[in-house]
Order: sequence, then structure tokens, then C-alpha cells
Amino acid sequence: MLSLAVEKRDISKNAGAVRRSGFVPGVVYGAHHKSTPISVSAKEFEKIFREAGEATIVALTGIGAELPTLIHEVDLDPLTSRPRHIDFYAVTKGQKVEVAIPLTYVGESPAVKGGANLIKVLHELPIKADPMNLPHDVQVDISVLANVGDHVSIGDLTIPAGVEVLLPAEEVVALIQEVKEEVVEAAPADLSAIEVEKKGKEGEEAAEAPAA
Repeated sequence: MLSLAVEKRDISKNAGAVRRSGFVPGVVYGAHHKSTPISVSAKEFEKIFREAGEATIVALTGIGAELPTLIHEVDLDPLTSRPRHIDFYAVTKGQKVEVAIPLTYVGESPAVKGGANLIKVLHELPIKADPMNLPHDVQVDISVLANVGDHVSIGDLTIPAGVEVLLPAEEVVALIQEVKEEVVEAAPADLSAIEVEKKGKEGEEAAEAPAA
């Protein structure tokens, strides 16, 4: 389990001042946990977030007993993409949670090697599970995709025990499509313009001819 040190935050302190000091303001709350304002080292949080994402338990320390949480929401600065505020959700062991975990595509598709297209329909998988049993990701093996029309469905994935997928088994995860060549047709020549131009030229020649 990943661990992250946090501090209780004085809500009277300006959020901008917290950020300038190298910390990110946040809050931790849950069904059985009173909402608590906190602050966390920006450097340490970014390191944990890259590894954990939003589907891995992160134990918060520094505000009493070690508290298992999920990173529920991260507000990012639109210019720098750095966290401005973080919501942590305190989980309870044995009480299932619903989260979306990333799909990791592995292997090499013979169909793609042959020039076909791999269409990744899903990039995340909504699941329900005990927070202590949440997988970090679910792998999608595309080496089984040998021909155009082949596909991988939810039912083909290896799901850890105790994890419930919140999509039907027949839902398509990835499929192979044929590469269609785009044919660009040349625009037809404007014959009427050519005809008009020709007539105009004949008219000019007639005008220039001396009278009999």
C-alpha cells in the first residue's frame, strides 16, 4: 500500500499561500470520516499520483491513525497542469467502492503487423470491489487479434477474484478494422466554359476578317 504524509490545514490560511509554500490544499472525507481540510507536499503528491492514479489505495499519515483513501478528484491548473486542490475519499475495509481502472494493452497483434487498424474502444474499466482488493489495472492481450473483424470483449479479460465489472460481458474492448484507402476523384472539367471560350475566339476572328 502506498503511503503519503499530510498535514491538517488551517482553513483561514489563503490557498495561494499554501501553494507558494510548496504544498497543495485538499480535503479528506468519507461515509465514516468527518471532512478534514489537509495540505500535502506538491512534489510528493505528484510522485504518488503518477504511480497510484485514482484506483489505488493511498494511506494518509499525519492526521491520526493511518487512513486508507482513494484519490477521488484532482483539480489541475489549466496553464501548468499542476494540482491546485485534491479530494481524498476515506474508504472502509469490507465496504465496496465503484471506480474506473485503466486498461493496459499488451502483446502484438498479427493483424496490425499485416497493416490493419487496432481500434481501442475502451481505455478504462468501471468496477466494484473491496477497496483493499482493487487492481492497479487490467491487461488486454491483443496478440489474439489475427484477422480483420477479430475483437476482445469484456468476457475475454482476466478479472481478479472479488472484482465485479460494471459492463456486460459482450461489450467490445478492442477490435481490428481494415484500412480503407481514400480515393480522391478529380473534379470533372467544365466543358461549358471551354465551349464559351472557343465561341468567343471564333467571334473575335470573324470580327477581324475583312469584308468581302
